[in-house]
Amino acid sequence: MPLVKHGAIVADDYVAVADDADLPAGGAVLVSAARLFAEAETLAMRNTPVGVAWPNNRDVAGLVPWLDQLSLIALVFPTFKDGRAHSQGRRLREIYGYRGELRATGQVLRDQFTFLLRNGFDAFAVTKESDAQAFGEATHRYTEFYQPTGDGHLSALQLRKQRHKAVAT
Repeated sequence: MPLVKHGAIVADDYVAVADDADLPAGGAVLVSAARLFAEAETLAMRNTPVGVAWPNNRDVAGLVPWLDQLSLIALVFPTFKDGRAHSQGRRLREIYGYRGELRATGQVLRDQFTFLLRNGFDAFAVTKESDAQAFGEATHRYTEFYQPTGDGHLSALQLRKQRHKAVAT
């Protein structure tokens, strides 16, 4: 499955580790929410990046104690019609201040790419190579937005105010 990060297809450095499998001695790991809670101390003592696959039916507030220790949160889209992970991503970025990698996994469709970016996602595990190419293009397609979000882009109104202020001075 191709991984798109910051508009480019990249290698996935994380190894998904099943709940009943041994943790590898080194390297970045991606564990389930259940394993994160069951082995929190062991995972915290690792000297390698740790990520969690977080289901969309759990409140992301449960991750708050671990946000500083997690380098990746992979939010799951079980079907393209289920957008709860959009809200989870936005809450992680805007309310809880998470700055690590936020990855969309599962049924992510091309027409959702721009919305995912706006909601704070910066990586996407897509199912098809052609989707990966389309995502790379989508990341550069729009430069101004009307709705303010926590993705770092100023809204169109904020940009207009800045331009007006610059001309007035």
